[in-house]
Amino acid sequence: MTSGFRTLNRADVVALGGTDPQAALEDICDVVTLMRQNTAQMPAETHVSLGTPRGKAYALPASVGGRFNAAGVKWTAHRPDAQDPFPQAMALTLINRADNGQPLGLVESGALTATRTAAVSALALRHAAPRPVQRVLLLGAGVQAMAHLDMLRQLFPKLHQVSWWDRSASALPVDNTQFPWPLIRVPDLHNALAQDADAVITCTSAAEPLLGPEAIRAGRLVIQVGYHEVSFAAINRSTRVLVDLWGDFCETSAKSLFQMYRAGKFLPEHVDADLGNLLLDGWRPAADDSVYFSPFGLNVFDIALASRVLKLAAERGTGTLLSLFPE
Repeated sequence: MTSGFRTLNRADVVALGGTDPQAALEDICDVVTLMRQNTAQMPAETHVSLGTPRGKAYALPASVGGRFNAAGVKWTAHRPDAQDPFPQAMALTLINRADNGQPLGLVESGALTATRTAAVSALALRHAAPRPVQRVLLLGAGVQAMAHLDMLRQLFPKLHQVSWWDRSASALPVDNTQFPWPLIRVPDLHNALAQDADAVITCTSAAEPLLGPEAIRAGRLVIQVGYHEVSFAAINRSTRVLVDLWGDFCETSAKSLFQMYRAGKFLPEHVDADLGNLLLDGWRPAADDSVYFSPFGLNVFDIALASRVLKLAAERGTGTLLSLFPE
């Protein structure tokens, strides 16, 4: 008996459309529906410590039915103090068939993770913004910020303007002539927040909050992608608090909202809506609401995206095929 087991590196993933925001958006919408139908599950994560002072490796299991038919685990090593040229977060996703457990492949998932994160932000921009989004302020210059720029370029070509801020004084990390709207470097965050941005997206690695209550405005959506970028006071000032999902990860996540919960300053019943409410129930904020959206980053989405690119790789015969059980 032979069984093909396929490995995909980052170049393979990109060539197979793994960084396509529209495809990721469609995957996420389907998975949210499957979760509502109880044909997707996401057990609690677990982790081990690594050798670096703040290093941890996380195992994130999930399964999803429907067109994905996938069970798997995303294994992510967070290495913030590693002294080498490799990424500080290194992710691999192992995929089996959900119906019979057959191992299908292993996918390098750094780009997939950034793309699905940006796709979730796209859902929030479309469904959770109090007013139509015309001006966006993007914070950060790393992988997540670049994925969000690409998402905005492809899915929101009619924006009036995107402003970009990073704590370094570097120039724009991309050629701003490739975008369908002006991309403007703003050197002062306080002044940028005082402008009329309909949405603020934080994609930094800040260990302390960048946004205080002054960043919260009627009619504005704040999307926190990073860990601890928004102060408790800012969250308190928001009239609506949204999540992708409220789960067991609230007990361990370093994201601002979950830290606030563990400090006894936020109650789960104060969450106004999650992705299911946005996509399936038609929940919408009022035009004068100030909305704070804190997506944890659901590994069930990673399993779905990895499954899609693996299936396409099998159809095209790409990637590296290994024989796990040679005759």
